Amino acid sequence: MKKKGLVIGAAGFVGSYLIREMRESGMEAHATKLPHESLENVDAAVHDLDIMDRDAVTALLFEVRPDYVFHLAAQSSVGLAWKRPGLTVDVNIKGSVNVMDAVRELFYKPRVLLIGSGEEYGHIEPGETPIKETNLLRPGNIYAATKACQNMIGNIYSRAYDMELVMVRAFNHIGPGQASMFVVSDFCRQVAEIELGMREPVMKVGNLAAERDFTDVRDVVKAYVKLVALGEAGETYNVGSGRARAIRDILDLIISRSHAQIRVETDPNKLRPVDVPIIEADITKINRLTGWRPEIPLEQTVQETLDYWHRILLEG
Repeated sequence: MKKKGLVIGAAGFVGSYLIREMRESGMEAHATKLPHESLENVDAAVHDLDIMDRDAVTALLFEVRPDYVFHLAAQSSVGLAWKRPGLTVDVNIKGSVNVMDAVRELFYKPRVLLIGSGEEYGHIEPGETPIKETNLLRPGNIYAATKACQNMIGNIYSRAYDMELVMVRAFNHIGPGQASMFVVSDFCRQVAEIELGMREPVMKVGNLAAERDFTDVRDVVKAYVKLVALGEAGETYNVGSGRARAIRDILDLIISRSHAQIRVETDPNKLRPVDVPIIEADITKINRLTGWRPEIPLEQTVQETLDYWHRILLEG
């Protein structure tokens, strides 16, 4: 009999990729979205759900009765979190607690994957890179603080209520279809617009000195499917490439794929109040447990993201 998986918050960037990976692994897929969102061309039963409505979350869980729950629903933009901290707290903490409480009310114990972020680690001291899951958390922005709180509550619920909760700290994931509020997609969109004559050959950028750990979203969802089945309850697992890259190097790679002569300018609106200098994952723990490690090279992801933006803009 097929295992049944429920993706909460599937209308975002990761959702459709995760559903595809679930189906390829033999799972029956269910997915939720907000009523105003669209979730099309996915091989899943789609349900409307707002995680701020705890009763609705409970009712859906009793209806679907999933074996696995992937909790993706979040306010995941660091930039937006600075502008709307209250919304970020409501969705990322209160919403997650609603999901955990709804799972507690079930007559059985589904395995739940809570998706956190590498941003939770925040400021990294010398000698702490690559970052292990046991590293001290020093979140440097509102989004990171809410995800660190979700992780702590998940750990407490797992132990206090004997729940099958597994936590992930996912580092930057990228790929075709990502919103342009995220740095790699933003750069690719700008280059595509320049090449199509839709803007002047000037790229607007933020802090290029920051170093981040980038992984293709298709590798990330493979890790999620492995962890929801094999992860140890109450434990946290890093999901990343294991290598930090300077944003400047990513920009150079993207521009090198273009034939246009492009000038780069710093846009103050793209600078964050606080920016962590380097974030790089130690992925030993997940690799030892599941054998997972990323396979898709950055160059391929960048090219496919550029191609995606060309296609979207031309369809326009």
